[in-house]
Amino acid sequence: MDKYKIIKMLVLLMAITIIAGGLLKMLQRNSMSLADYEKLNDSSGSAEGHSQDADTDDDINDSAADNYEAENSTDAPAPSDQAPDSGSSGQDSSSEAESLQDPVETVPPASLLTGASLNGSSQIDGRITYEEGFYYEPISDNLRRYVTGISYPSVQTPADAEATPKVSLDELRYVHILHYDFDGSPAEGELICNEYIAQDLVEIFYQLYCNEYRLERVLLIDEYDGDDTASMEDNNTSCFNYRVVAGSSSLSKHAYGLAIDVNPLYNPYITYGKDGTMNVSPSSGESYADRTVNFPYKIDEEDLCYKLFIQHGFTWGGSWNHSKDYQHFQKTKP
Repeated sequence: MDKYKIIKMLVLLMAITIIAGGLLKMLQRNSMSLADYEKLNDSSGSAEGHSQDADTDDDINDSAADNYEAENSTDAPAPSDQAPDSGSSGQDSSSEAESLQDPVETVPPASLLTGASLNGSSQIDGRITYEEGFYYEPISDNLRRYVTGISYPSVQTPADAEATPKVSLDELRYVHILHYDFDGSPAEGELICNEYIAQDLVEIFYQLYCNEYRLERVLLIDEYDGDDTASMEDNNTSCFNYRVVAGSSSLSKHAYGLAIDVNPLYNPYITYGKDGTMNVSPSSGESYADRTVNFPYKIDEEDLCYKLFIQHGFTWGGSWNHSKDYQHFQKTKP
């Protein structure tokens, strides 16, 4: 064979060997055997790797939190495209930022109660607040117009002068309370009462609320067109209603705003005829006339509602001799 060809072949083989060795080293440098992988996981380098990931996540979370605070903070200055003037003080920048902030006002949701809506904030100067949600105040002109001709009599002609109410609207107060309904949910309630018992009512109903005492509804009797029977049938707790005592010509304590009926369906008014017959009002409350039976919402001498009203100087219709008015509490002015 030609000597020149042999040398050429050797050079070519050497070149191939050098190239193959380089490729092998590259492959070994970028690959890892199972044994090498296990050694790496057992080394401190692996722990450092997890720590680095955790730090990175923390940095990301911190960055996100910082961005959220910056975007939602009411104290943060408004963003600006211009760099701050190096000659201005931090106090000046803060004052400028504050001047750019709009005041944030918290507006309470509007009440769905008729009396609260009609009074609005017009009587706030005369409002007496016992606890949040428990207050009383004078009756506004709007509320006066609403109740006149319903729970409060309307004097429209000279002939009506003899029927001038024995209590004036100036003597009455609008009372706002909170209570738990029969579903166990907090609810608003409202009453109109005599000024003489207004403080008693907010204190009593506040204690009932704190003890989660349940009242199905507490609405103005005007929601029932002044119909006491309809209000009782709906188990509505109510106070003022210018009316006479049922079956008589005498004004009820309700006419003066000095009496209140509580959960009346479950605590009916019971009268007895000369023949021994029993009349129950409301009629749908007849099954609750037997007070020897235990049932929910029954007012007796062990009931919290009874105890609170008695502590405040009220008398209870359930202790009367000739009739029983288990829903009824009243107070007499001195």
